[in-house]
Amino acid sequence: MGEFARLEVGSGEQAGVATLRLDRPKMNALNEQVQEEIRAAAHEATARDDVKAVVVYGGERVFAAGADVKEMNDMSYTDMIKRSGGLQSAFTAVAKIPKPVVAAITGYALGGGCELALCADVRFAAEDAVLGQPEILLGIIPGAGGTQRLTRLVGPSRAKDLIFSGRFVKAEEALAIGLVDRVVAPDAVYQEAVDWAGQFAGAATYALRAAKETIDRGLEVDLETGLGIERQQFAALFATEDRAIGMASFVENGPGKAEFRGR
Repeated sequence: MGEFARLEVGSGEQAGVATLRLDRPKMNALNEQVQEEIRAAAHEATARDDVKAVVVYGGERVFAAGADVKEMNDMSYTDMIKRSGGLQSAFTAVAKIPKPVVAAITGYALGGGCELALCADVRFAAEDAVLGQPEILLGIIPGAGGTQRLTRLVGPSRAKDLIFSGRFVKAEEALAIGLVDRVVAPDAVYQEAVDWAGQFAGAATYALRAAKETIDRGLEVDLETGLGIERQQFAALFATEDRAIGMASFVENGPGKAEFRGR
């Protein structure tokens, strides 16, 4: 378990839902240690069979206000050449968790914090949340996936507007442009995310994994190649026990009654 980022696996009514919890007071600044602890927590979430979905959460006050600028201020070009790959891959480890991932955004999600939220499959934000990529105001650009994931999510012109200006985006606008998927009361964000994640506790694990991988890989290729990926994943699921359970249950009892085993 990391000092500032850890995986908390739920039990009881929250069984199957894990929280990747950021906890570095006061603003969850994402220094190198936090980045590596995020990577470790993401790998743990990937490996654990009892984790069916993940909530990324920074606490009631703030999601993550960005990278640790004091740490970066002392770094040279060669220092950052050595570190930038690790920075990107730590966040990519979250994006590659082969299970549904939701970011529960409170307070600020800026710079690296916004980039971390972009690694989730969906994003739920508090009504008073603020997001943005203000790196340009420091004389740099987003370096943990922001130029790529933000563009794929909201389109190139909107991404350029946000990245070129470095301006902050309030929750209402973030919802309108597709940067977040749901806006709720500040005290309801985490529970809303847990409830969304909880619906997958009894789902067909390998079908969810295939769906996520097919969508994500398909975004990077042409349509014909994407359809090939889909075809292969679709056929492969006929080797799973859950496919047999799901189809037999449908034939006998109708939809939505299957009790999957995650195999």
